[in-house]
Amino acid sequence: MFRILGIDHLVLRSADVAALRRFYVDVLGCCVEREQADLGLTQLRAGSGLIDLVALDGPLGRAGGAGPGAEGRNLDHFCLRIDPFDADALRAQLARHGVDAGEVAQRFGAEGKGPSLYVRDPDGNVVELKGPPAPETAQ
Repeated sequence: MFRILGIDHLVLRSADVAALRRFYVDVLGCCVEREQADLGLTQLRAGSGLIDLVALDGPLGRAGGAGPGAEGRNLDHFCLRIDPFDADALRAQLARHGVDAGEVAQRFGAEGKGPSLYVRDPDGNVVELKGPPAPETAQ
């Protein structure tokens, strides 16, 4: 069994990333952690976690379908930091509950790059389950 340590990051999709960035940086005091213009991604430090801002017209934004509104959504996924991250045990536990798990991959999060996989909750929300960062990428 694993335990949840906290929310690692959340991903907001937006038609106006600049406005969101101004709000989270200028109004709420977040700091820019990392930018990947080629993906349309800006990552903001929010305490121990990250808020990822994804441009709807960028590669990541287009992959998420319709944007915010009656037919779309702006939350792409949220990430829970778990410990330990034993991929086989985690998959077995999820399978016992009838939950399909995505592929395990090394992904960047609030603490650095580490293993994670994606699942969907009963409402269809995407939840990333993320393990500890590799020592060389730890924040």
